[in-house]
Amino acid sequence: MDPNRTVSPDDFTGQVVVINVWGQWCGPCRTEMPELQQVYDATRGEGVAFLGIDVRDNNRQAAVDFVVDREITFPSIYDPPMRTMIALGASYPTTVIPSTIVLDRQHRVAAVFLRALLAEDLEPLVRRLARETIDPVP
Repeated sequence: MDPNRTVSPDDFTGQVVVINVWGQWCGPCRTEMPELQQVYDATRGEGVAFLGIDVRDNNRQAAVDFVVDREITFPSIYDPPMRTMIALGASYPTTVIPSTIVLDRQHRVAAVFLRALLAEDLEPLVRRLARETIDPVP
């Protein structure tokens, strides 16, 4: 949400990454976001990073208020035109909000969820991935 900060895959080297696509206008996102925060709080000490991508919100302040009101502490990218999703490639649906992509420590796709999640849906997967080690480069 900070317009002066950029995010790069290099920021997450060696971490499991949970990417969540959301919008403050999205009813299921309102329910899901505290669940994601719960998993983030429970797993961030295990090498798990979360990144939100706020899409189709033309009001930055409404998006910021959404994050503040729900006490979300993981970073989010403010991306109304969905450029970030386009950069991820055609492999992922860009019209399903909310959606979540989970990457293992080598940033391979481990799971894609095209629906709102509960902590109990996400946490076991994230913990399993966090226990995996990175394969050495040959």
